[in-house]
Amino acid sequence: MSAARQLHLNLFVYPGGHHEAAWRYAGTDPDRLLDIAFYQELARRAEAAAFDGIFLADGPALADNVRYASRFRLEPFTWLSALAAVTDRIGLIATASTTYNEPYNLARLLASLDHLSKGRAGWNIVTTGAPQAALNFGLDAHPVHAERYARAHEFLDVVTRLWDSWEDTALVADPAGGLFADTDRIHTVDHAGPRLRVRGPLNTPRTPQGRPVYVQAGSSEDGRAFAARHAEAVFTAHQTLASGQEFYADIKARAKDEGRDPQHVLVLPGISPFIGSTEAEARALHEEFDALTQPAYSLQLLHRMLGLDLDEKDLDGPVPREAIDTGGERGAGSRFQVILDIIDREQPTVRQLLHRLAGARGHRVVTGTPEQVADQIQEWFENGAADGFNIMPPWLPGGFEVFADEVVPILRARGLFRSEYTGATLREHYGLPRPDSLYAAPREPVTAQPVPSTSARS
Repeated sequence: MSAARQLHLNLFVYPGGHHEAAWRYAGTDPDRLLDIAFYQELARRAEAAAFDGIFLADGPALADNVRYASRFRLEPFTWLSALAAVTDRIGLIATASTTYNEPYNLARLLASLDHLSKGRAGWNIVTTGAPQAALNFGLDAHPVHAERYARAHEFLDVVTRLWDSWEDTALVADPAGGLFADTDRIHTVDHAGPRLRVRGPLNTPRTPQGRPVYVQAGSSEDGRAFAARHAEAVFTAHQTLASGQEFYADIKARAKDEGRDPQHVLVLPGISPFIGSTEAEARALHEEFDALTQPAYSLQLLHRMLGLDLDEKDLDGPVPREAIDTGGERGAGSRFQVILDIIDREQPTVRQLLHRLAGARGHRVVTGTPEQVADQIQEWFENGAADGFNIMPPWLPGGFEVFADEVVPILRARGLFRSEYTGATLREHYGLPRPDSLYAAPREPVTAQPVPSTSARS
């Protein structure tokens, strides 16, 4: 009998927490936001709870609203390497852009993280939506949505071939025979495409996982097509069960149409929980955070997400739905549609919408007792809306500690989440197969023989 399906849980770390006012909350210590020991403690705590992975978002530009919130970025490869040094099992998922990186350098960074962590690396593949990033890379303008995704497809193909350029048996390391590497099993990539040219091979042997796990975030039409073809885990944002079910069914069907096993494409929505011993206590906590928000920050966020120019005198009036331009580059984004759906469904005032977005920028915020939070996780998991969740604590460390201490034991008691790890790599935690090299072909292993020191083949 096969084992019962179980949840996958990641800890999604934002400096201070996911609520925009987290850094102002008494339970947060903003002086530790650049202290690596703080993040190491979080990683060890998540590993003690047997979480699948810890995930760091990133972007190659400073947020416009950093004046009012802890929205700077931690470079994920450096940070996750430090977390790898103090953990043994938890996965380490780094965000990296296909728009503002080059395939060879990024392939090396992720391969190094996978070797360093003994097979725990994941790559959150993004195309970067921040227009201001262009000026940081010598570009006059940010590439349009469709062009970014076209580059992403080609970029991923190149990186995959670089990771596969060493077959698993290429590294021989036979001192007696004098053979360090079987160069017949190391392959050039020789890619010359419309946007990228890369010769290869990679200068690093194949990693413990074969390839780091491919994670993707984005639910637009282009994002869904990309996820179905490439992703092994999909980070997504949904406000309702019905929306989550539609996305889940669509991604699984598209993956099947691509000739893939839908079980090897995990759908992991974000969820940001406010937890109290009673529902009233949880609501009071949520309201305490919302009271700490600053309209100057929130209105700027609304402008960035929807293009609306409002000021504080508009806070208690209705959201001017008719003023929102649903076309153009902004309208193609999946988060834009999530927020538009909130407006159409709930018809909030501007202030109410700002509070809805303050908690997790369009991801689902749940407020209740540990049992109520567990109930909602179970409902989505058992009704075709999620394979697991990215847990987005409103503040750190307390928002995560209460989830780990009070919600996780309920999920375990219900048979929904592991009590301990059964594998050692992120692929094993996610139940994903280790892929063969694209270049691997059945052949007899090479016989180790002394090799002249001047021999060089590619």
